[in-house]
Amino acid sequence: MQNISDPSPLSSSRRSVLIGSLAAGITASLPTLSKAGSTTSQSASNFNHGKQLVSTITTKDGTELYYKDWGTGPVVTFSHGWPLNSDAWDGQMLFLAQHGFRVVAHDRRGHGRSSQAASGNDMNGYADDLGAVIDALDLKDVTLVGHSTGGGEVARYIGRHGTKRVAKAVLIAAVPPIMVKSATNPEGLPIEAFDAIRAGLVKDRSQFYRDLAPQFYGANRPGSTVSQGTLDQFWLWSMQAGLLNAYESVKAFSETDFTEDLKKFDVPTLVLHGEDDQIVPVKDSAVKSARLIKGAKDVYYPGAPHGITATHQDQVNADLLAFIKG
Repeated sequence: MQNISDPSPLSSSRRSVLIGSLAAGITASLPTLSKAGSTTSQSASNFNHGKQLVSTITTKDGTELYYKDWGTGPVVTFSHGWPLNSDAWDGQMLFLAQHGFRVVAHDRRGHGRSSQAASGNDMNGYADDLGAVIDALDLKDVTLVGHSTGGGEVARYIGRHGTKRVAKAVLIAAVPPIMVKSATNPEGLPIEAFDAIRAGLVKDRSQFYRDLAPQFYGANRPGSTVSQGTLDQFWLWSMQAGLLNAYESVKAFSETDFTEDLKKFDVPTLVLHGEDDQIVPVKDSAVKSARLIKGAKDVYYPGAPHGITATHQDQVNADLLAFIKG
């Protein structure tokens, strides 16, 4: 009997016979595999709208924006939070694509796979980039969904571009109306908090993002079940953002006043927020936004953190589906 722990080398002729037999077996099975996999192939092709393979658009200032475009049906766009990218929406995008929607999300300029522009790293620039994606793909009757900084992007888009292409809007753990403390916003966070973020980025952004992740997902709370994979994923996405872009975005999400933008909302709007959000405190954001948006429906998740699209994915997905279909 041959010792399997110390196999003898195959002769050249024997190796040729085995490789030939393997190749023949694979070739013989191909028709069967193709037939059996036809349903899967068709389903996968449906996740890429039409036959368009291009996954970037170029804005007027030459910035290249990466986007993903899955499924067919009523359109839902997703604007991600700082300093992440469109992959942060995969849990929602897959779910809605499987439920008959076309879902589109782009990486904000300077984030993810989009080019690291030296300008336009402000809410006007972000809103215009969202508009560029919507116009380039000729999207109509869109439900705009934004998380955190992305919620500000959605608000500023409506403020600057109106709702002619918009059917509904959803703000999730979003930064509006304004985060920073001031004479007119005494409940806001002090500017020193945002200065500390900028200082952390400059000193050691990699460690800063590792330290931020537990607060983002509430992993620092007793009884948390947030996985290490979720925390690692946050770090990975964050490190794909350019330092300059991430740095300048802090001013954009913290100091931009969206009050007048919110007053221009004239479409059905859903506001979702975790009550234990350590990043964007709920009382100074969602509660105020819901009052400024006419007819807004606000839903609060008890004990939930900032990153509810991950920690409460099933609940968020169900709320999104019910609102979009309603």
